[in-house]
Amino acid sequence: MATTDLTACEIRDAVRRREMSAAEATEASLAAIAALDPKIKAFLAIDADGARRRAADIDRRIAAGENVGLLAGVPVAVKDVLCTANGLPTTCGSKILQNWKAPYNAHVIERLLAEGAVIVGKTNMDEFAMGSSTENSAYFTTRNPWDLERVPGGSSGGSAAAVAARMVPLALGSDTGGSIRQPAALCNVVGLKPTYGRVSRYGLVAFASSLDQIGPFARTVRDAALLLQATAGEDPRDSTCVLNKDQPVPDYLDKLDEPVAPLRIGVPREFFGAGLDPEVEKAVRAALAAYEKQGATLVEIGLPHSTEYAIATYYIVATSEASSNLARYDGVHYGYRSSDHTDMIDMYMRSRAQGFGDEVKRRIMLGTYALSAGYYDAYYKNALRVRRLIRSDFEQAFEKVDCIMGPTTPTPAFRMGEKTADPLSMYLSDVYTVSANLAAIAGVSVPCGFTAAGLPVGLQILSGVFTEDRLLRIARMYEREVDWASRVPPTVAEVRP
Repeated sequence: MATTDLTACEIRDAVRRREMSAAEATEASLAAIAALDPKIKAFLAIDADGARRRAADIDRRIAAGENVGLLAGVPVAVKDVLCTANGLPTTCGSKILQNWKAPYNAHVIERLLAEGAVIVGKTNMDEFAMGSSTENSAYFTTRNPWDLERVPGGSSGGSAAAVAARMVPLALGSDTGGSIRQPAALCNVVGLKPTYGRVSRYGLVAFASSLDQIGPFARTVRDAALLLQATAGEDPRDSTCVLNKDQPVPDYLDKLDEPVAPLRIGVPREFFGAGLDPEVEKAVRAALAAYEKQGATLVEIGLPHSTEYAIATYYIVATSEASSNLARYDGVHYGYRSSDHTDMIDMYMRSRAQGFGDEVKRRIMLGTYALSAGYYDAYYKNALRVRRLIRSDFEQAFEKVDCIMGPTTPTPAFRMGEKTADPLSMYLSDVYTVSANLAAIAGVSVPCGFTAAGLPVGLQILSGVFTEDRLLRIARMYEREVDWASRVPPTVAEVRP
């Protein structure tokens, strides 16, 4: 078995037992990146020298008998929306931040380093996390390891592709409306969106502050639990991050293999209507049947507001917050500044026009319109009311069931360029995922099969606020019964001896 086929837990344990060095694990990851990334384009920047120094330090500390943390020697990639003080730019996939280097580490980066992780690089993304395909990156489009002519999903497509292609065992992404779960489904990996407030957003460049949440990508549920364990917990620098005294961080790996029983699964009737690809539905139905064989009970439920109004509500709330958050990029404070301007106002206008891509401009305009005088009550205020109704849908559902299951995405990975001319069609890629962000609940996507064309399908599992420990146990119940995670993408198989 190749080193890159090992899970994060297996690498960590081997490094701790000194059966493998952190340097060996790091070199295997860097070699895989060198071999595969020219085709897949998952990374915007690689920190090979920094990774080697970090690995050597971990090996030295292990030899000295020191504790090196939960992630001892495990290579990790991070989405380029997270600030890193390692000398690499933090671009958010945008030209407006092309050369900007953060002077500090995000909270989750601090946690990774404290737990012995080896950060190997920063991954590609849709500009400012706005997109569902990574085609909105200002630099290049990441390709899906299962079919290089198809997208990996977005906005965390680079992180998902890096894990799927076995370039790293773990990666961090951010999820504003499905940006972890959707690419996880399209790339055959596990992607977890924690409850809003479970993981600090300090050092996460904001898209929509009330929706953004950082979470893990991994090939297995156990590895996802490990990375969540390493990054969850309070941070006084983020006022929206829950305090440990109010919601202690449980041991996500403890009792992970113990089934949740009796398990009541809510199946929303609205998730299986028009627009759902038949092969996706077949795979998801088969996954639900696998739970039934383990004694779970399927309960048909309704989420009337979550399905009918979620996309419209999300794109009002998210674009409004984006309009406010992105106002700071003006060519003065930091980032790109136009050189061909006549005065200060012209400089502002040209810097933003030249620095932002089309999708970012579209969302800024939508948000500015929704917040403008005369339209605020009709759009933004009403969207907040509907958001409350969507949350009520889930609260009422979780009184009857332990979790909710359905497809993560309505279709498998689509071809590059297929939806770029139709923004609404692209937005509907997130129809099953945005409601979890509006309701601030936890959600995970796990692999549940393949189409006839060999494209991955994801099963989405949703649970109540701060129930990640139970959510992971439920996901693990299915993972134990199948073997989707062991499949190797053809792109990876081609470069192996």
